[in-house]
Amino acid sequence: MRTHTKETQTELTPELALDILKEGNARFVNNVKAHRDLLEQVNDTSAGQFPFAAILSCIDSRTSAELIFDQGLGDIFSIRIAGNILNEDILGSMEFACESAGSKLIVVLGHTKCGAIEAACNNSVHGKYITNLLSKIKPAIELETETKLNRNSGNKLFLQNVTANNVFITVQQVKVQSEILRELEASGQIKIIGGLYDLDTGHVTFYNGD
Repeated sequence: MRTHTKETQTELTPELALDILKEGNARFVNNVKAHRDLLEQVNDTSAGQFPFAAILSCIDSRTSAELIFDQGLGDIFSIRIAGNILNEDILGSMEFACESAGSKLIVVLGHTKCGAIEAACNNSVHGKYITNLLSKIKPAIELETETKLNRNSGNKLFLQNVTANNVFITVQQVKVQSEILRELEASGQIKIIGGLYDLDTGHVTFYNGD
């Protein structure tokens, strides 16, 4: 499988870009990888890159977007931070990916059993920087109003709801905070969606309605 060129990237719609990710995840789940010559891809991308998607995911060592979606060198922008939260630098990276580099799709990818989500649900305190990071997950906890008791990581349903909320909130923050990305989506040039990676199965569920 060859890496993307300017021509193949330009021909893609956001919907087709999503299909590529879905097909890649299906290969991953079924342990059937597309054939790639990685050294050839190194040579093909040495003069430029034309990724079709940008994926914001967690730093969790089990959630590599390139592996989960069976993609090669030069295919996707991979943005990683604990809890797949948002900040100005990440927004700037997304704007570069779509406006400057031509990517057609942004995916905010959460995952099950996320340590950052669990820590936030347990009101854990780990020093200045981790605590500040976890505070960005608090809105997802506050949005979960169904659970009245045992609002902690030991409650699997509560944790599941907060994890999904965190993805939904981040997707909306991208749209609200970035005028560039909001306008690109409004004009149909890109799509901004969420998804959830299941650590037990390897399957990604996309939230297409975001």
